[in-house]
Amino acid sequence: MPLDIFIPYWGDPGYMKETVTSVLAQDSSDWLLTVVDDAYPSHEIRDFMAGIADPRVKYVRKEENAGITENYRSCVAMATEEVLVILGCDDVLLPNYVATILDAHKRYPDAALIQPGVQVIDDNGEVAFTLVDTVKQKFIKPRGRGRQLVSGEAIAANLMHGDWLYWPSLAFRTQNIRKVDFRDGFPIIQDLALIMDMIYNGDQLLVEPTVCFQYRRHSNSASSAKLVDGSRFAGEREYFAVAAAQAEELGWSRAARSAQLRLTSRAHAASLLPKAMLSKNAPAVKALVRHTFGK
Repeated sequence: MPLDIFIPYWGDPGYMKETVTSVLAQDSSDWLLTVVDDAYPSHEIRDFMAGIADPRVKYVRKEENAGITENYRSCVAMATEEVLVILGCDDVLLPNYVATILDAHKRYPDAALIQPGVQVIDDNGEVAFTLVDTVKQKFIKPRGRGRQLVSGEAIAANLMHGDWLYWPSLAFRTQNIRKVDFRDGFPIIQDLALIMDMIYNGDQLLVEPTVCFQYRRHSNSASSAKLVDGSRFAGEREYFAVAAAQAEELGWSRAARSAQLRLTSRAHAASLLPKAMLSKNAPAVKALVRHTFGK
């Protein structure tokens, strides 16, 4: 059973080539790769993909730019295998990624999501140790050794406390992800929104400790850019209200409370306040104060 790997492409061609090369370098041959080019202005990647003579590799270019949410939807719609991955176009698969995911799926076939072990890298591909990732891995991620299968209110409350998952590293059971949809209006937090919809549907998350993925954290990402002016947090606040209402409908009071408190999100906004104040960016300060101390 091949692993369906999709790359919704829009971005730096250099990073993208590294991403594709990491797929080709897998120590398991049991994969399919589809690149969905969202009409990126340059044709460099089109030409690069044309030079790959591998029947497992497919390149699709959209006529017009549809945006990341629509490109995600396109990837899910194109899937033909039991398990799919929506890989970031600046991230890197370690050689054991495909084998690790397929083995985890074989052992836990009912898991709808698989979170493998992740290394964080910087712009230059060097392993990085950031405060954000330290907090995620040391203080928010559920503790335990070996594989963990989690579901229900416990993991919902945990993720509302803080999102420690790495979206582009996740593998999904195709039939399960198709039962939900990417929410419009939440472009920065749409990954967590979709995952939470799956959890609220009763889906199980498998935590696979084997490190097999490199997540690139750099300042040019959409989410990082929006931190500067505080606009990201307006969308987060809106989404947490939606998630709290979903939890209340299920009678998951603990998860609802975690969504209402959004402690890690508030702390993140608070950590950016000094920089906004020093730069005398009044709108950013106002947005960050509201997110930190408001409802």
